[in-house]
Amino acid sequence: MTTIKKRPSMLQPYRVLDLTDEKGFCCGRILGDLGADVIKVERPSGDASRNIGPFYKDIKHAEKSLYWFAFNANKRGITLNVETADGQEIFKRLVERADFVIESLAPGYLDELGLGYSALSQINPRIILTSITPFGQSGPYRNFKGSDIVCWALSGYMYLLGDPDRPPVRISYPHAYVYGGAQGAAASLIAHYRRELTGKGQHVDASIQEFLTVTTEEVPNYWIMNQVFRQRAGSFRKRPTTGVLRRIVWPCKDGYVVYLILGGIPGVKNMQPLVEWMDSEGLVTKELKEIDWYSFSIATVNQELLDTISEPISEFFLRHTIAELSDGARERGIMLYGVSTVKDIAEDSQLKARDYWIELEHPELGASITYPNAFAKFSVADCGLFRRAPLVGEHNEEIYVEELGYSKEHLILLKQGGII
Repeated sequence: MTTIKKRPSMLQPYRVLDLTDEKGFCCGRILGDLGADVIKVERPSGDASRNIGPFYKDIKHAEKSLYWFAFNANKRGITLNVETADGQEIFKRLVERADFVIESLAPGYLDELGLGYSALSQINPRIILTSITPFGQSGPYRNFKGSDIVCWALSGYMYLLGDPDRPPVRISYPHAYVYGGAQGAAASLIAHYRRELTGKGQHVDASIQEFLTVTTEEVPNYWIMNQVFRQRAGSFRKRPTTGVLRRIVWPCKDGYVVYLILGGIPGVKNMQPLVEWMDSEGLVTKELKEIDWYSFSIATVNQELLDTISEPISEFFLRHTIAELSDGARERGIMLYGVSTVKDIAEDSQLKARDYWIELEHPELGASITYPNAFAKFSVADCGLFRRAPLVGEHNEEIYVEELGYSKEHLILLKQGGII
């Protein structure tokens, strides 16, 4: 297939063997974006995650999963049954010339196959094995299953999501595994840095629950400062000492904007120009106009006064579109911004200016698909998308014949035997 030619990238000399499922896909994707040669190893029938939708043109097919496309781009793909003795021997040969192995299998499973870190490090002392699991390789939860909602719930973060008068809610799109994969990539590169200094690899144990728990890091500060637990407040921010609710997300004419009522110097810079703007349209109230924003204090304001302030602001926002409010806020130096939809992001001028979107050819579909490109820009190397996700066993000949020296006839026998 056609790939996009790029300049040298930071991980170009290194190879990754990717044994992950959806819990760790993002790890290989990030390493691939940085230029590593990521080889996705699937079972002979193809990875089960190929059946995760949505699908290209809503046609349910193992080679048309947009989920698979997104998280396995920048990878080559081979098939291999590592549960067989022959498959294990082939995998060991692959490890000889690899730099990383990433996996998201049950703790201890690779050890049972004779492919755990102790075995792999005997073959290749420089190998880094990164294991990405819901709860890590040790502890009482090590063998528990962990879906997206389970990981968020047990991290503590889910307790903070939703409205205060209702039970906690999950984040709408499952992405706990994306965090887990990102954690795995970061940890792998830290281990890689040490390997460059010492020449030795190591086993990296990445727990998705632990990484998600880090997202609650501001909660302890509430306790340290005020001896209260932070509570979920929906579209509001709750003052821990007084219980007063300040709206953060406001409805407007065609969507939502984010704006926070402030006092002191920030209040003078943000509230005063907003009040003047509202006054020019005849929407400011007497109470709002008379407030001295420099002396106004969020720490002591009561709910009644805050509601009195919020009511005319809410009416003003409802009369304007996101674009009108955003443009007016920029002109006046007000901290206000729109809540983007997927359509807004696709049309965002800032992302377009930075070449965030890229067209990637899918010859098997007879079409090109628009993808998000690089997650960062580097002055001396490329980072981003250059290869679409592999078809089932697409690169078997490249790896097994051209690199390992198997004959094409041998590959046929391996395929017939369920090895590849």
